[in-house]
Amino acid sequence: MFKNLVPINKEQHGKKRLKPISSFEFASDFHIASVMVHEFARASAVFPIVFLEDKEKDEFRPVAMLGLEPGENLFVTSEGQWEGNYVPAIIRRYPFALASVGEEGQFTVCIDEASPVVSDEEGVPLFTEEGEPSEALESARKFLGELQQMDALTTNVCKYLAEHNMFTPFNARVRHKDQVRNIAGCYVVNEERLYNVSDERFLEMRDRRYLPMIYAHLASLSQIERLLKLREQRNGGASAPAAASAAASNDPAAS
Repeated sequence: MFKNLVPINKEQHGKKRLKPISSFEFASDFHIASVMVHEFARASAVFPIVFLEDKEKDEFRPVAMLGLEPGENLFVTSEGQWEGNYVPAIIRRYPFALASVGEEGQFTVCIDEASPVVSDEEGVPLFTEEGEPSEALESARKFLGELQQMDALTTNVCKYLAEHNMFTPFNARVRHKDQVRNIAGCYVVNEERLYNVSDERFLEMRDRRYLPMIYAHLASLSQIERLLKLREQRNGGASAPAAASAAASNDPAAS
């Protein structure tokens, strides 16, 4: 997504302007996008949401599936338009991002200088004539700050689910005409374990407000069929039926 991400400052970017995003071409090769738990309700109506394991950090992270293969974003058209009524926040933040600096927990706002929405002539200014952050830049900072808070909450939710052995490997076989593809390497919440948790554990998850996001995640898995239909439309296929089958191991011994 980013080609030349640098910390933003008034000396270097005092005359820069920000144009509205008119094309999502920058995200056209993303087949997954990180999502935060506060996005699950809306994102689950559009994308399958699964979890990936980061073995180096020993943690799980939720992602929205935007395509069935690497380099394929089925929600970005050839004209760069977004198909779907929700855009993940990680994409909406473009061309801004946070980068850690100094002590742990300290971040600075960065901007992609190579982005086509960053201009010397068009758009709203990033800084006022007095050199102060403009309303547009302050809005970006606020949005990034909110994402940072939601990221921390998402990390805590995933840590809780992992500690209580709620994740299980997910394997899906998707069929497109005569081709069969397998989706593997990701995880979902194990429904059998969820329904068999103790009353105490269930109430704890309810009180922590984890249940709505868990149910939204599980419901989102049916959106794999949407990906198949988008793939078929993009390939100019006829309206031949597409089928998908998915299975998540309910073996309590599965990790």
